[in-house]
Amino acid sequence: MSGATVCVLGSGSWGTTFATVTVDAGCRTTLWGRDAETVRAVTEDHENPRYLPGVALPPGLAATTDAAAAVAAAEVVVVALPSKVLRATVAPLAEHVRPDAVLVSLSKGVEHGTDRRMSQVVADAGGVPDTRVAVVSGPNLAREIAARQPTATVVAASEEAVAERVAAACSTDYFRPYTNTDVVGVEIAGAMKNVIALAVGMAVGLGMGDNSRASLITRGLAETARLGAALGADAQTFAGLAGMGDLVATCTSPLSRNRTFGEELGRGGTVADVVARTRQTAEGVVSCGSLLHLARSLGVDVPITEAVTEVVEDRLRPPDLARLLLSRARKPEGA
Repeated sequence: MSGATVCVLGSGSWGTTFATVTVDAGCRTTLWGRDAETVRAVTEDHENPRYLPGVALPPGLAATTDAAAAVAAAEVVVVALPSKVLRATVAPLAEHVRPDAVLVSLSKGVEHGTDRRMSQVVADAGGVPDTRVAVVSGPNLAREIAARQPTATVVAASEEAVAERVAAACSTDYFRPYTNTDVVGVEIAGAMKNVIALAVGMAVGLGMGDNSRASLITRGLAETARLGAALGADAQTFAGLAGMGDLVATCTSPLSRNRTFGEELGRGGTVADVVARTRQTAEGVVSCGSLLHLARSLGVDVPITEAVTEVVEDRLRPPDLARLLLSRARKPEGA
């Protein structure tokens, strides 16, 4: 679908990076952001100094503060917004969405109060059927992709033709999309990996070594797969790019916001302390409680998610996290 008209809602690091990818794929792309100075810098200086300082953006990337106009012109509307503001931002734009447009969610998490996945929120708020919504997820650290380092990703949609349409709009010589129809599995993997990365970050902040980190990653994948299975996901998804691939990248890279946020908690900071210092909230902090609520409603055991939620809600200190997890009753590994 090279040559498509694309609108990306959200001028953070991932939204700006994905907009760059679509420009490189031959699309006519407009990036929307609330901040007028960021929009000016993207348009005139070809840089996003707030989220991607020092990264040269393609001259063909346009930016605007007029979301309605950008959406009205787009064949592909990409949503790259935090889960907590997604519905409120997209709903007023529903009347401007073209009847032939495809909506794409880059957002990770579960909506607070509804336990709905981001693609469901996008479809609901955007006024389109689920069949016209795709999700993109994988080992996609924004700064590396913005530097055009090679990576792969998953484009998932319930209809293969929709996934192929979006994949064509973001396929470049450094960004390789694979298609998938398991939207549930891809989204659950994308949401849960942020929570597991918080736990791994806490372990790092506490001075724990590679064994501890590997154990958290592996058992985190197990509870992700259990939750996905309860929701009807394909087990193979969790062994692929959107599952293990994204989990490893998010849990091990210093570029991962969730991993570094967890490190700060492990070193003794509170959530409020870290947010005040960084002026950012990691998505896992926002979504862990909703994911725990969803898992409990389905009778799924997610001990790492439960422990992380206890820390985030200030009922447990990070040093007690390992003790809590290791004191659980022994059982077969596959259980």
